[in-house]
Amino acid sequence: MPSRLRISAISFLNTAPLMWDFDHGELRKRFTIHYTLPSLCAQELRAGIADIGIIPVIAYQTIPDLLVIPGVSIAANGPVKSILLICKKPLDQVKTVATDSSSRTSVALARVMFRKWLGGQRQFTAMEPNLDVMLQHSDAALIIGDPALTVDHSRYLCFDLAEEWHKHTGKPFVFAFWAVRAAALAGRADYKDLAELFQRSRDHGLEHVPELAREWAHRVGISEADVESYLTRSIDYSLDAGKLEGMRLFFEYATETGVLPAVRPLEFLGQGGGLGSALAGAGWIASLGTVLGNLN
Repeated sequence: MPSRLRISAISFLNTAPLMWDFDHGELRKRFTIHYTLPSLCAQELRAGIADIGIIPVIAYQTIPDLLVIPGVSIAANGPVKSILLICKKPLDQVKTVATDSSSRTSVALARVMFRKWLGGQRQFTAMEPNLDVMLQHSDAALIIGDPALTVDHSRYLCFDLAEEWHKHTGKPFVFAFWAVRAAALAGRADYKDLAELFQRSRDHGLEHVPELAREWAHRVGISEADVESYLTRSIDYSLDAGKLEGMRLFFEYATETGVLPAVRPLEFLGQGGGLGSALAGAGWIASLGTVLGNLN
């Protein structure tokens, strides 16, 4: 019997709805699940330790042979609450930024924003996500995930990076998506329903937000009401034409500002279907295999 595909998942609240069927349903019998940090998901895919991972979108550009699983992402249409730039002084006076070592896309977004809209480059230093220590050494700290949800906004100048992106572009921002190693699927007819499985798990998770709130509130250190609000209002779990346009613009700005040397087009698992039709209807693409086209 072929071995089960290995999933590298993120141990943050924002992925909890995506993992519903894997944690609470029959899918845990079809996959091997490992929880880790966002940046380590990408490393495990690159090393072949994992077959599927929810990766920072910027990491896709550095790992060959990946296919994006369509329809599902971790995105925001405005304030996201869990990607914060926390400053001791006004942004135009910030010279040094300590960055959460578990982050990839958020650091790239901060670099793009400083270079494009906030007066140029800053000095970035990766550190463990301890806010007090980070601010002892830098003018600002970039905190992501669950630790950001408990930051006392009354003590600092806090900037929500998804909100700032939306202010400047009017576009949503995609932080992460599911990706699978193409080699892992070779000859695996038993996983031909892969995209449907991940989309259905997301849908079931969003149907069980109250249960997730009871499970996660004490783990994160926020109220159940705040968990529900975060999962249903702050995070958008779709990957539609609008999200792809926001991602296209981010990659364009990342190359323009030197954050990325170049961009390779996204390749999606499967062809046609609802997402492909929706994007083609928007006059953007004709197939999933060329969703982003040539961004250079």
